[in-house]
Amino acid sequence: MTSPLTLPASLTDARRVDPASDGWAFVTHHAVATPAGDTYVVSGARRYRWEAEGATDPAEQNFGCQLITRHGTDGRPVAVALYGQPRPDGTPSAVEEGTEPTLAVLPDGTLAVSSRPGSTHLLSADLSRVLASWRMPWGWQEEKERNGDPYAASISVTPSGRLLCVTSEYGLSNFAGAHPNIVALSEPGDPLAPGSKATLRALATHDARTDRQTDADLRAHVRYRGAPVGHDNRPSPSLTEIVSEDAARSDDYHDCTMGRPAALGDDLFVVPVFGRLYRSGNRGQVFTFALLDDQGAVRGRLEGLHRYEDSPFTGFCFTVVGDPYRARAFHLNRFGLYAWSADGRLRSRMSTEDKPYKALTHFTLLETTPAGELLLAHRTQHLLLRVPVPEDLDGLAAAVEAALKSYARGRTAWKKEYAPVNWHWVDGSARVHHL
Repeated sequence: MTSPLTLPASLTDARRVDPASDGWAFVTHHAVATPAGDTYVVSGARRYRWEAEGATDPAEQNFGCQLITRHGTDGRPVAVALYGQPRPDGTPSAVEEGTEPTLAVLPDGTLAVSSRPGSTHLLSADLSRVLASWRMPWGWQEEKERNGDPYAASISVTPSGRLLCVTSEYGLSNFAGAHPNIVALSEPGDPLAPGSKATLRALATHDARTDRQTDADLRAHVRYRGAPVGHDNRPSPSLTEIVSEDAARSDDYHDCTMGRPAALGDDLFVVPVFGRLYRSGNRGQVFTFALLDDQGAVRGRLEGLHRYEDSPFTGFCFTVVGDPYRARAFHLNRFGLYAWSADGRLRSRMSTEDKPYKALTHFTLLETTPAGELLLAHRTQHLLLRVPVPEDLDGLAAAVEAALKSYARGRTAWKKEYAPVNWHWVDGSARVHHL
């Protein structure tokens, strides 16, 4: 099934956005589905022209905002939350525009939106209200004062309701600002809710170079051995040290980055680790998809990928998603779509060099659904595609081929209804909430 990734007509009208013009962009960041089949999608819209400084015409002014759209089971948008820009009455938004925002549907149906370096906001299921906020401000003065009250840079929910989180730390190596560094897990029955900040138990440290940390950098809700994570009180050895053990050179993972962890169950997770980026080209750079259990022990890796032929660095395709209800992991990059079982064994590989799967190069893998589907977003046509995954992964290639064929039919149907301009779908039917 396909769904249009829409822009509210009220936004395009107020900002005088011409879908056919240049100088603005619409990007989809992440999506999650509810057990009932509804889908939340977080996107961003931005217009920037250097000559627009001081412009008074709305059609010339720069703007930036993010929006969360709830789609019904038929794929149509039913509600939109706009944030990151002043409300129509001029008051500031209750939710800041975040970097790399991700979503999570909590066990009680509340929607959590998290962003780097560590802000989390809870929204009502109908997107009409902000229920709670924990902010991690960024900027020179804010970081200097350390006056935020963060929660997590990302959250995923396991079948039993545990929260798999990434939290950020200050004072790492010689880096400025806060960086995602801790993989942490909540315990069953400890909810994240207004007035209730679920405690997180640290499972892994990405970078253990913390000589510059002070007590002001510790966060009470992220704990290890009964005390806040900080200084040397953290899981050891670090993920960087662990993945470096199998590297050809000792410095292959120097200044590496950690991707967003994905749950394969209540007690097994995959944590992507990528070698540092270079200006001269990165295809063939090292990467590891490490399997981590709920005690912080590395239980193996997702096997079967070639550093060069299957490189995620081309196009910067750094997302790995998990199906925690069926213990599977998936990854999509410019060279193929891959699926693994929980033991790390590569079960399916669809090469984008093969004609039936060439179209995958235009999609971004966002997430899995509780029903076991893959959520893919077309980067230029702005459509969401749901790919059913069969119980037997040996049948995944046929399912993907069928879904890609159905994509064209779904796209045609939505074009008749929306008449998009430059593949931008403007919708006036969904209720818009300015947070």
